[in-house]
Amino acid sequence: MNSKHDDKQNERFFNRELSWLRFNARVLNEAKSNIPVLERLKFIAIYFTNLDEFYMIRVAGLMSLYTNGIIESGADKLTPLEQLTYIREYLHKEKSYVETLYEDIKDELAKNNLILKRFEQLGKDDKLKMREYFKNYLYPIIVPIVVDATHPFPHLNNLSFAIAIKLKDIESGNVKYGIVRIPRVLKRFISVCPYNYTLVEEVVGEFAEELFTGYESLAYVPFRVTRNADMEIEEEEADDFIALMSEGIRARKKGEIVRLEIGKPNVEGEKKNLIQFIKRQIKVKAGMSDLDIYEYTMPLGGGAFWELIALKEYANLLSPTYVPKILPPLEDSSTSIFSHIDNGDIMLFHPYESFEPVVNFIQQASKDDKVLSIRMTLYRTGKNSSIIRALTEAAENKQVTVLVELKARFDEENNLHWAKALESAGAHVIYGIPNLKVHAKIALVVRKDEGKLKEYVHLSTGNYNSATAKIYTDVSLFTANTNFGKDAIKLFHSLSTGTTPKTYLNTLYTAPTQIKPKLLSLIAGEIAHKEQGHIILKANACVDVDVINALYEASNAGVKIDMIIRGICCLRPGVKGMSENIRVFSLIGKYLEHARIYYFKHDVNQVYFSSADIMPRNLERRVELLTPVLVESLRTKLTTLLDLQLKDNVQLYSLDSNGEYIKVHNNDKPMSSQIFYEDHITKLYDGTSRHHQKIKKLLSRYTRES
Repeated sequence: MNSKHDDKQNERFFNRELSWLRFNARVLNEAKSNIPVLERLKFIAIYFTNLDEFYMIRVAGLMSLYTNGIIESGADKLTPLEQLTYIREYLHKEKSYVETLYEDIKDELAKNNLILKRFEQLGKDDKLKMREYFKNYLYPIIVPIVVDATHPFPHLNNLSFAIAIKLKDIESGNVKYGIVRIPRVLKRFISVCPYNYTLVEEVVGEFAEELFTGYESLAYVPFRVTRNADMEIEEEEADDFIALMSEGIRARKKGEIVRLEIGKPNVEGEKKNLIQFIKRQIKVKAGMSDLDIYEYTMPLGGGAFWELIALKEYANLLSPTYVPKILPPLEDSSTSIFSHIDNGDIMLFHPYESFEPVVNFIQQASKDDKVLSIRMTLYRTGKNSSIIRALTEAAENKQVTVLVELKARFDEENNLHWAKALESAGAHVIYGIPNLKVHAKIALVVRKDEGKLKEYVHLSTGNYNSATAKIYTDVSLFTANTNFGKDAIKLFHSLSTGTTPKTYLNTLYTAPTQIKPKLLSLIAGEIAHKEQGHIILKANACVDVDVINALYEASNAGVKIDMIIRGICCLRPGVKGMSENIRVFSLIGKYLEHARIYYFKHDVNQVYFSSADIMPRNLERRVELLTPVLVESLRTKLTTLLDLQLKDNVQLYSLDSNGEYIKVHNNDKPMSSQIFYEDHITKLYDGTSRHHQKIKKLLSRYTRES
């Protein structure tokens, strides 16, 4: 859905929240692309998952600012109330567009024998079948409640799902209301018969009378609540940080309600009464209004669509799965990864290049008798982590130090689990740094060979997570560079002692002390070259006012600036006299663009990659790393990638000075940079395989002749 930012936008800066809305609109826009139908449904699912988090954190935060009388919350000068008003109006307008897209996708699914039906559309036999399903699989699990003085309205966890029911007492004729919670363990889509699916909430609603003996069901409606999930942790007052985090996780489930979503009722005329019943029962956050109630005609909680996307019998409705490749020199598994790194720095670009070597790096270190120490940071690791298993094994006979960031939002519980497991195995676990999140991605292996200690370092823009490494684009670097090794040791010492906020490195750059000044210095370096200067910044977000102002200054000096910002961008490009030399693009495709790559034409290193986005939280309130690329061939690898993405005319959007994102189209042959890079890596891999096959044949022939 395209619509311009309104007149309230500041002349120099776009509002962060309004820019985020445009980002999610671009995600949604991909659902109408000419791609396989379940890929289109994926973008609908991602859109709703993103929107859940936006309401839980950002909108909830704006409500708090508004109710506490805060007038301004950013450089754009929009008040919290102005932002809330805009967000609500925008989302209500976008809702009809989402529903139209969903209906279009549903029709295309039906043409491919994946048919989604409302209960009322089922035939008589199928309804009887659903009655049996209800008795056997739903009736024993769900909990019905008639709401009265002795049966109060139950607590509903964040993002939980239920149906509200209007009931009539058969004997007295009195009208009452009830509720049935739909547990998360239940599937949302029930297979009715081959090719046909219906919604679990409608099956429950249709047979609700069997739950409420003595009552007649008059009407029902599904609904879903969203709670404030922004945890406030007073770290300086904590004696036991783990206990404090555990308490915060529990509190998140009980945060005040900030959004109410209403589904399609079975009796349209009763919808108003049912909504009024729900509103009377729930306790909402101060600042929530009726405009935070969204009524949908499509299934609630679009994240549930992943159930359909995962159906193996419909894999033909997805794009072919790309298998990440292992390229030379790492394809030679007979040689130790440390020997490969000794021969020179190795850079990978995930997910095109496999994450497996990163896992192997830790696994080999855990088993190598020459390895004395393994240290690494963990931010989001996933549920079944091979890296964690390798670290726990290594802790038996090596010095293992792991910083597990307990404040990684929505991964706190998972990280608590892994932290305790590592500690039980004998690892030294650091639970973060007070008042800072550790977002840097680094692993350090110290190995003793021929009487000397040698450091091997892995640096990355992405998490040590095998699952996300298949769908996020990220840069990985293996190095035995002594300067990197010394900096890594110094960084880990500072993490152990809590002195990171005062730490300065020599070759790497760390936040909060060094990265922002370095970026400003690099921009100033290009300003000195005026029209000959060139900057390319690829990041997830650009929000920091100081960096944006420096870029405006560079633009006024004639420096050419290209930015590939996937998500939020507060910089206003293309304004004469301020930013006319700045172009801003956003790339949305099958992979989430997560790498941060920064290019400065006249700098001695030219190219850097980082765990940090161009945001105050990354540059001032987190421990991050900025890594210079010291090897010319690796610099070329990244600059080629940047050039390729800037030439994309399939997945690239351009931001104009009014805040509008327009898909890039030109007369060139259509080129998706993501698909192009898949093909490029595949050709390199196939060439390597053919070369090895040729060598094997030569060896075989030589052996036979011998």
